[in-house]
Amino acid sequence: MDQAGGGQESRRDGTARRDAAGAADRARGADASGEATAEAGGEHPVGYWYPEHDSAIDVLTALRTYQAAHGDMRRRMSAGMDMNTTDLAALRHVIAHERHGEPLTPLGLARLLRISGASSSKLLDRLTASGHLQRVPNPHDRRSSVVVATEHGHTEVRERLDGLHARMQEAAEQVPEEARGEVAAFLRRIAGVLDAEITSDSPLSPVTRSPAPQLPSPRRG
Repeated sequence: MDQAGGGQESRRDGTARRDAAGAADRARGADASGEATAEAGGEHPVGYWYPEHDSAIDVLTALRTYQAAHGDMRRRMSAGMDMNTTDLAALRHVIAHERHGEPLTPLGLARLLRISGASSSKLLDRLTASGHLQRVPNPHDRRSSVVVATEHGHTEVRERLDGLHARMQEAAEQVPEEARGEVAAFLRRIAGVLDAEITSDSPLSPVTRSPAPQLPSPRRG
């Protein structure tokens, strides 16, 4: 085997080891959080919140596995680009809106990221200084600006995501064509459930503890 072939094989082995380690970490994390546990044989994941197991729980467990893997991938990618996950999300939003011919204003980007205007301004300053984004005059309103990705920003995202997207499409194409509509509808229903979920901003209530009993003072003889 020549050096080039050996190097490629070594990289593939390293990737496989990292993927296996990541899967093991996710499994341990799921066990620790109670989100999913495995029975003795390791074949039947059980949802923490569900008293009974059936095939629907297998689907939800697989969805949790995907969510964990997706989050891990985003963190690795942002670390590789020397930015935090919010900065990476901002770059992806900007590029996606550019492709649709709808460039984002700074305020529009802040709303998508669900951060304040002040935080958005600091984020844009960081990504402008790093050469990933730039502010340009709004073609529809010269009094405001829009945010666009630089060539450097486009190149970095394309290099990191093009191969991933191709492999994801290959995986999706393995789903029988007659079942794809149902799979897509299920995922949209799950998205709707999550979007409709109302969470409370109030802190968790502390446990009310009874005062410790007072022991009688020892009698002096």
